[in-house]
Amino acid sequence: MTYQTLAKPVTARLGIKKSEFITYAYPVHSREQAMFHVEQLREKYPDARHHCWAYIIGDPDNTTSAGFDDDGEPGGTAGRPILNVLQHKSIGNVIVIVVRYFGGIKLGAGGLTRAYAGSAQAAVDQMTLTDYVPMTQVAIEADFANESQVRYVVEAMGGSIDEVGYSKLVTLNVTLPQADVETLKERLGMDGRVLDEND
Repeated sequence: MTYQTLAKPVTARLGIKKSEFITYAYPVHSREQAMFHVEQLREKYPDARHHCWAYIIGDPDNTTSAGFDDDGEPGGTAGRPILNVLQHKSIGNVIVIVVRYFGGIKLGAGGLTRAYAGSAQAAVDQMTLTDYVPMTQVAIEADFANESQVRYVVEAMGGSIDEVGYSKLVTLNVTLPQADVETLKERLGMDGRVLDEND
């Protein structure tokens, strides 16, 4: 399950028949996170006519969660075209929000659909995409003497150490690519024991 996701937020602007379309794209991992960005932009641009958006959480080809909102634009002319661009480009864990300032000239349904799809595409053109790697958390138990070796193995595999607890043994809670858990067990050998996995 690999797909592309956004490395960092991007912004793009389009002017179409005096209307201004300001597009923001953010990497997100939950609907709550996505809605937080929508609310922030409503506060940043309170006088804008529309704040239309679409998001995909997870794999865009087999999505666990997708959503969109036309925010007062005619049904199907805003959120759906944004979502279509994201699905077509196979980008997951992302929200695209288009803030529209109405310029006084009506664009019509076809014009709106093209404007919102074009706005989403303009943001996609700015994106730095990276392969999404599913991560997992594991706990590793080790003797004090082996702690530095365990740290070395985890970091060499692209993992990160989230917290460390000391009692009779050292317990390291680490995050690393899901696909590497078995390799981690092999690489640690007798130096440490992987306790449990929880996503």
